Amino acid sequence: MTQNDPPTKDVPAGPPAAPPPEEAAPAGTVVTSTQEAPPLVRLMVRVAPWLAAIGRFARHQVRFTLMLIGAGWGTFRESMRPNSWRRPVVHEFRVCLRQVLSGGLISTVVTATLAGLMVVSQAAYWLGFAGMAQMTGSILVSVLVREITPILVGIILLGRSGMLSLTEIGLMVLNGEVRALQARGLDPFLTLVMPRTFAFTLGGFALGMIFALVSLLMGFVVAHANGAITSSVWTFFFNVLGAMTTWDYLIIPLKFLLVGFFVGLGSCISGLTVSSNDTIATLMPRGFARGIMLIMVVNILFMLDF
Repeated sequence: MTQNDPPTKDVPAGPPAAPPPEEAAPAGTVVTSTQEAPPLVRLMVRVAPWLAAIGRFARHQVRFTLMLIGAGWGTFRESMRPNSWRRPVVHEFRVCLRQVLSGGLISTVVTATLAGLMVVSQAAYWLGFAGMAQMTGSILVSVLVREITPILVGIILLGRSGMLSLTEIGLMVLNGEVRALQARGLDPFLTLVMPRTFAFTLGGFALGMIFALVSLLMGFVVAHANGAITSSVWTFFFNVLGAMTTWDYLIIPLKFLLVGFFVGLGSCISGLTVSSNDTIATLMPRGFARGIMLIMVVNILFMLDF
């Protein structure tokens, strides 16, 4: 290049780099904004959070019921297998049954005495006053033995033993003891849930029969002392048994068994399904409310069917 040559400008080596292309949408999709969507789509977008909240609530409420049904069937099925009743399971069953009977016996006797004083004596007095003393046996069977006794026995089981099992199993889950059982090859369902459930079942039957007997006996004593009943105690119990139908001999023990079964199963399942955010303050009210609900459901189902 000489001095007479005109100055030259720097020319870029190539065309300017184009900006990077945007990522292409997948084939078959149409990219539109919410404003450009059809009215039905916009409505679903607005309603979706509310529907999700309702679904979470419904699933949370139904979850315990479905777990209870599955655990109840699993408890009954596993109890039919002889190898399920191993030494740790039998030991847990005996300990829980002893606790249920010893812990609820005094409460059952006291509550039965009060119920007998209120129900039997008042029923005998007013029926005799109205000239319908022959209906005393049928009224006591229908009101006291069939309806009131299962509810009160279920509440005693829940308060005296159900809350104890709920707390014990819940603390075992929170402290990692249930995982330690699994690490040693022990199934928590077979070791904790099944024996305790059947212990509550037998305990509910035993306490129910004691409650019915004590309440009728104490009511007779008070009514006989007041002159409302003039017959002997054997005649009184004979009239009560004579007022029972064939179905009553099946329904009343079955209600005692089922109330104990579901109180024990519900308490164990509530304790076994605790989360890391649960404490005693949140666990016990939830377990007590579920137990009361189960007691009422069992009695309502029998009342509707029979």
